[in-house]
Amino acid sequence: MSALDWSIVLGLNGAIIAYGFYRARGTSTSEEWFLSSRSLPWWAVGLSLFATNIDNSEFVSATGSISSEGLHFISAHTFGGLIGATIATFIIIPVIYRAGLYTNSEYLEHRFGPTTRVLGALIQIQYRTSVLGLMIWAVHLTLVNVAGLTALLAWYLIIGLVVLSGIYTAWGGLRTVVITDALQSVVILISGFIVCVAVWRTVGGWDAMVAQLENLGTSAQGIAPGMAASDLLHVSSFRGREGGTSPIVIFFAWILISCGWWTGSHTSTQRMLGTRSLWDLKMAGVLAAGISMVALVFTDMMGLFGRAQFPNFAPADAMYPHLIATHVGIGLKGIVIAGVLSAAVSTFDSMGSSMAAVFTRDIYARFAIRDRDDAHYVRVGRWSTVAVLALGFAYLPFIISAPTMLAAFRSLTSVFVTPLFVVYLAGAVTPVGRRAGLIGLLTGGAYGVLGFADREIMNISWLPNWFTGQWEAFLWAVVFTGIGLIWGAISSRGSEHLESAQRKPETGWLAASSQGLTEVREHPFQKPPSLLLQPGLYVGLLALVSAYLVFGVFW
Repeated sequence: MSALDWSIVLGLNGAIIAYGFYRARGTSTSEEWFLSSRSLPWWAVGLSLFATNIDNSEFVSATGSISSEGLHFISAHTFGGLIGATIATFIIIPVIYRAGLYTNSEYLEHRFGPTTRVLGALIQIQYRTSVLGLMIWAVHLTLVNVAGLTALLAWYLIIGLVVLSGIYTAWGGLRTVVITDALQSVVILISGFIVCVAVWRTVGGWDAMVAQLENLGTSAQGIAPGMAASDLLHVSSFRGREGGTSPIVIFFAWILISCGWWTGSHTSTQRMLGTRSLWDLKMAGVLAAGISMVALVFTDMMGLFGRAQFPNFAPADAMYPHLIATHVGIGLKGIVIAGVLSAAVSTFDSMGSSMAAVFTRDIYARFAIRDRDDAHYVRVGRWSTVAVLALGFAYLPFIISAPTMLAAFRSLTSVFVTPLFVVYLAGAVTPVGRRAGLIGLLTGGAYGVLGFADREIMNISWLPNWFTGQWEAFLWAVVFTGIGLIWGAISSRGSEHLESAQRKPETGWLAASSQGLTEVREHPFQKPPSLLLQPGLYVGLLALVSAYLVFGVFW
């Protein structure tokens, strides 16, 4: 890259990070650090959710996956994101918000007991740090293939970004993270727009891309077995790497993956629990889902354009960096790399703050040191932020060895995250008792471990692919978790039940910090919001757009 490009990268990202340090000043109480005193407006939280959702691994993995497997990924970026956001913001998180809780794992104890709480916390930490590893590897690929850095220098830069984002996150907490994420989301959107326009113009538009794919037939290399290049245009063409998976199974698997992100991760929940009202909470989710849909659908198209122009390109995960390096010129390339790094930093700070909150409240303060002063737990949250970010590097060997980044992500997610999502949903909408949640999580997790062992470790000969396959595993995880929930509900019939919104009194610092939360507000207006301000209206519109794209255009 040129000196101009690097000055843009350093100028944009340096300014946002410096502003993060500036906004971090004055944060001292746990209510401020963990939940920004429930003062955040919907637009800031929505942009923060978008910036966290659209990290660089999303751009790299989406482009790479679609260039080799086709448009099935669009199911996650349309229906998946919308359904996940709707279930989270309209059903599950409002229950946690009304109960005056700080984390979604804290809710698990109030609903299902302390063991479920600590299991939920550990699952979240494992899940989010694995995603952090994906993002780290995506940034490394981009810096090496686009910026022209050596592998060692790229690692130095990534570690530097982790350290800087970790410092301002640890210092300022959620408020600082949301404000910097909102700024970074603008850079991310501009960056993605530049790449899409540059590639579109070079290839010659949609019709030219379709014609090139059709002309390739089955001659292109690097595409999933049994698919021609033109099959990449259709959601239903991909039937798994083994060729025997129904596209309907893959469609529902993507929905479950997205629901797991929205509900089984405190990365999203923490931001929404920091909103100033329930209306802001719902609108933030709708805004994030809508912007993500637009940005990611265009990114998905880059996988098709890339395969049309580079029929035999490999490895797939290097496609997006290669498109940037090939089609984006001087000056604009600096903006694109600034967007890549903004996406990285927004993920670093978001995961650091949210998983530090989970560790501090759901493990440390609940089971280790219960009754110290407020400043002590703020310090623990700050130090654990750094530790969480460091954990992301531990997953790199597994991610690098996988066929694609997305394949590694899918294989890890079905193990515990889908059972956790089912348990959250059951807790919010059913009257099952305390034992049911734990049993459901254990049965679903046991199946997840078995499936992962068969797929990734030992290839158990007597287990058929339809039972432990990477896509089928998500549906079976729901089944086994549901069996555990029903078993637990039957076995605990007649015992004490806790309703989802009922609180069991905490002790020590956990109790004292919860008392400082502001009262629940339905909306921030003097009068009830009009029809045009109803979040449900925009959920319906996005659902229509999703149906048109998936089933009307690309199926």
